[in-house]
Amino acid sequence: MSNEIVLEVRNATKRFGPVLALDSINLTARRGEVLALLGDNGAGKSTLIKCISGVHQFDAGEIVLDGIMSPIKSPADARSAGIETVYQDLALFDNLTPAQNFYAGRELSGPRWLPMGLRFLNTREMDRRTADVLDRLKVVLPKRDATVALMSGGQRQAVAVARASVFARKVVILDEPTAALGLRESRKVLDLVAQLRDEGNAVILITHNMEHVTELASRAMVLRQGRKVGEIVPTKSNQQELVSMIVGAATADQFVQPDRAG
Repeated sequence: MSNEIVLEVRNATKRFGPVLALDSINLTARRGEVLALLGDNGAGKSTLIKCISGVHQFDAGEIVLDGIMSPIKSPADARSAGIETVYQDLALFDNLTPAQNFYAGRELSGPRWLPMGLRFLNTREMDRRTADVLDRLKVVLPKRDATVALMSGGQRQAVAVARASVFARKVVILDEPTAALGLRESRKVLDLVAQLRDEGNAVILITHNMEHVTELASRAMVLRQGRKVGEIVPTKSNQQELVSMIVGAATADQFVQPDRAG
């Protein structure tokens, strides 16, 4: 695990009318680690990642990437900055293949000396690059030229995570990546998340599964009612304390923090 901070969110505040969704939130994400973002429904998790991803904008606060202030005002800004997010709905085009989904809106075309409107799509190169990524991440698909509509839930999730890994130069955000998956497909997705971490990505993982948190996460940050309750090193022995923080029965400073070897 690296100590290099890729992403900092400083004093983030967000309101929706009279509702204070985020109240002076601070967050750091480091290369080569998984940060678990935990909290009950309505805690502010989705609002926070949507602001980092450019769907919403903070009313106050700062986003810093690799030490540089980085105003993010749209999803395009986030993607250009190297932040990729996989939401629960996956945002895949069911009628397209994995390669077409990878490069939707980012198609490779050529030759470069032609005006943009006269260039042809380089489908062979997009297929090749997609195959390379799927091989590197050990994503097994029955037919890579099939549309994602014909794939299982776990295969679709793997395609979405792999797509994010292609373009995420700094941070990958995963929102409940194993929700509604069976044990076998969840295992494959967890292995994929671990590989993203091991390749040096900063991964922010939203999940309600404490077993997944203790297996993958180097740190767990808990939100409740728009406020940061605390941040701890998750282990199998402190799962109950994590749950207490989530439901509001405890804070991080009420119990001893274990060390986790990098």
